[in-house]
Amino acid sequence: MTALSLTRITAVRDGGRMLRFALRLDAAGSGVLGLVGLAAAAPLADPLGMTTGGLRGTGAFLVAYALALVLIAARPVIPRTAAWTVVVGNTAWVLGSLGAVVAGRDTFTALGVAVVLAQAAAVAVFADLQWLGLRRAR
Repeated sequence: MTALSLTRITAVRDGGRMLRFALRLDAAGSGVLGLVGLAAAAPLADPLGMTTGGLRGTGAFLVAYALALVLIAARPVIPRTAAWTVVVGNTAWVLGSLGAVVAGRDTFTALGVAVVLAQAAAVAVFADLQWLGLRRAR
């Protein structure tokens, strides 16, 4: 196997415009939600039926995740492994969000359930766009 063919297998080059867009969109959404979680955890906790610590922890994770996505999307060549890790991670996040709704059904308010389901739907769209971007970039 030549170095050129190995590069084609492991990295997304010119065909990765959709993937790059999806990563940036995911970064923007995750960053905004993370900053809201960090900045407004205390006033949001009761209306959502969530803990302040849980909102802050999730917010901090999302800000760090958004920064990682920005770094991945900014690379001249997006490593396929990194892109697939994001797709799998987003899929796990959606499943985890659904599990959180089921587990927290006695504590989450209706607004809290709606927020968790809405963000899970957005993350599912991000994962789908990223997957499509990977497929088109072959």
